[in-house]
Amino acid sequence: MSATRRGLAVRLGGWSTRHRKTAIIGWLLFVVVVAVIGGMSGINEMTNSEGGTGDSARAEKILEDAGLKDPAGEMVMLRSAEPDGWRDAAGDLTARLEKTGEAVRVQPPVRSESGREGLISFEMKGDADTAGERIEPVLDAVKQTEAAHEGVQAYEVGDASFAHSLDGILSGDMKTAELTAVPLALGILLVVFGALVAALLPVFLGVTACIGTFGLLAFASHKLPMFSSTQSVMFLVGLAVGVDYCLFYLRRERDERAAGRDPETALRIAAATSGRAVLVSGITVMLAMSGMFLSGLLLFKGFAVATILVVFTAMLGSVTVLPAMLSWLGDRIDAGRVPLLNGRRKKGVHTSGGISGRLMKPVLAKPGLFAVIAGALLLALCAPALGMKTEQLGMEKQFGKDSKLTVAFKEITQSFPGGPAPAEVIVRAGDVSSPRFQGAVADLKKKLAASGEFGKTVKVELHKGEGVARIEVPLAGNGSDNASKHALSTLKDDIVPQVLGPVSDKAYVGGETASNVDFNDQLSSDFLPVFLFIAAVTFLLMLVCFRSLPIAIVSILLNLLSVGAAYGTMTAVFQHGWGAETMGMEPAGAIESWMPLFVLVILFGLSMDYHVFVVSRIREAHERGLSTREAIRDGIRSTAGSITGAAAIMVAVFAVFALLQMQDMQQMGIGLAVAVLVDATLVRMVLLPSVMALLGERNWYLPRALSWLPRLDHGGHGEEPLPPAAQSHQPPVSIGR
Repeated sequence: MSATRRGLAVRLGGWSTRHRKTAIIGWLLFVVVVAVIGGMSGINEMTNSEGGTGDSARAEKILEDAGLKDPAGEMVMLRSAEPDGWRDAAGDLTARLEKTGEAVRVQPPVRSESGREGLISFEMKGDADTAGERIEPVLDAVKQTEAAHEGVQAYEVGDASFAHSLDGILSGDMKTAELTAVPLALGILLVVFGALVAALLPVFLGVTACIGTFGLLAFASHKLPMFSSTQSVMFLVGLAVGVDYCLFYLRRERDERAAGRDPETALRIAAATSGRAVLVSGITVMLAMSGMFLSGLLLFKGFAVATILVVFTAMLGSVTVLPAMLSWLGDRIDAGRVPLLNGRRKKGVHTSGGISGRLMKPVLAKPGLFAVIAGALLLALCAPALGMKTEQLGMEKQFGKDSKLTVAFKEITQSFPGGPAPAEVIVRAGDVSSPRFQGAVADLKKKLAASGEFGKTVKVELHKGEGVARIEVPLAGNGSDNASKHALSTLKDDIVPQVLGPVSDKAYVGGETASNVDFNDQLSSDFLPVFLFIAAVTFLLMLVCFRSLPIAIVSILLNLLSVGAAYGTMTAVFQHGWGAETMGMEPAGAIESWMPLFVLVILFGLSMDYHVFVVSRIREAHERGLSTREAIRDGIRSTAGSITGAAAIMVAVFAVFALLQMQDMQQMGIGLAVAVLVDATLVRMVLLPSVMALLGERNWYLPRALSWLPRLDHGGHGEEPLPPAAQSHQPPVSIGR
């Protein structure tokens, strides 16, 4: 093969083996420098208006621009066994709160109907966005008061305590994920390779790719603010993809060595096959992730940036640093052998895919039967998704009914009921104190009262200097039911435009209910264009990669079945509660509203890992002259070990997220873990080979109109070595010594 015909992966591998020190040291410097500088700059998180959409976000933006952000409000309820037994504790708490210097406008306690509870309200001093970072002295004051007064119970809830609790949960969950996922991945790789160094190498590249991306993400966040969970998502995807790419590359190199290739040839074949598949898979994943840019929500644009960056970093490391490491280590890659695990690979005997080879016999003998069975099982997994219900999960559903914050919220709202959060009509006008504007506000109150869909207490705040009016309107219902939504629609579409529109520059309806409705409406409108984009991208890439119309179509259908299995599992466990108690989870009764779109994009990207590697190996065998059925058997058998190990790592990493505290992280972990497990077993090992066997030679059909598509060499049949290390400026280190 001439230099001009070498693929990009081979050229990158050749460069890295000639410049080992440059590749390895350059990678480490890159990771350290961007991580340190990114850590110093910090992550810029999105504001409330940036995280929302529609009129509710516009209303929030008016308040932010006018500097009228609400202060962080807090409430502490004191309860005693006897009526008014909390009075002394209330006086003590008030004094302690004032001493902290963080609590301002501490209100006198409000007595409950039973007299056994007293509610003290106050605000946190300073910026509400940083109140959660400064509330520790206040929390200590509440604890000290409770300890000093026997028989008195204290419950605290509010904006700052919620932010403090959320930050603690997120940081704790990230530590749990890091400390659990990495050892799990290492343990699985030990089983796959039977040697410590070989197992450590993929983990090293996966972890360093994530660390480097943390820094890149910090830079990007100053142009595109991020959601608080974006780093968790990035780590989840980055570790799984980074380890998998490295595993596929390393496994192919070891398989070629086991088959008798010399070190240089084995490394070249690994670069030409697995290296090329890494590039195709990585590009496919990144293009699929870019579909999230079509969303009107900044949340998904942040997810897109984070996942694209980490996949690109992992892909770059796998095709540059990994060949350099393999060339430098040579046979030392097998150092630290585990005797019990290494017995399967003796003296270069190639034993990959024994179980899958036996499985392929009945599948290829009766492909129609197995296609029907596998298809029926997958459709059964998808079935619960037909009744999927989505919503923005509130505090109780996110944290669980037994969390301290949820318990406090329940106790306070039961003793001091206040109904759902009101809608907020935010108006910008030239003069909010003019008689004309005041008359419009009076008319607004009359129409609200006449409609019967709103509460009686309508609060009006006029900010003359900023030209902003803020009107709180209580809604019927509980804030999320049809009554509340209908009242919101009446307010937003009829009353506000008719009454306030003529006297204002801008008038928008915000508040919690409006924000949820706008968010879900945006998600509903986003789903179809994002799906069509990633389906089209996947189809075109598979068409170009394999020059096959049937394979491109089958790729889309198999991906849809994997996504459907994830949807069905999430719905069954977290909406219907099937098996949730057994797994120690609490069903929320609904799926987090952003989860379906996110899972669709992630799975369409990640499932390409296995699909590209399996079909590339099948196409490679077919190009060597094997019949389609023999090529299927050879491709599945030769990739079975890698696919099993890669799937086990992804499932383990995702399962770790299923064990975290936040409900949305649990849903994502379970959905992705089940989908990857199903994708790597039932789909790739049964449905794919049976469908390809049924198609036979038609697998490789390409219409004449598309004959201009480039032919991509699938590699693996040439034996020209990569340029040896001896040609580089570095001292030669033999691979096969």
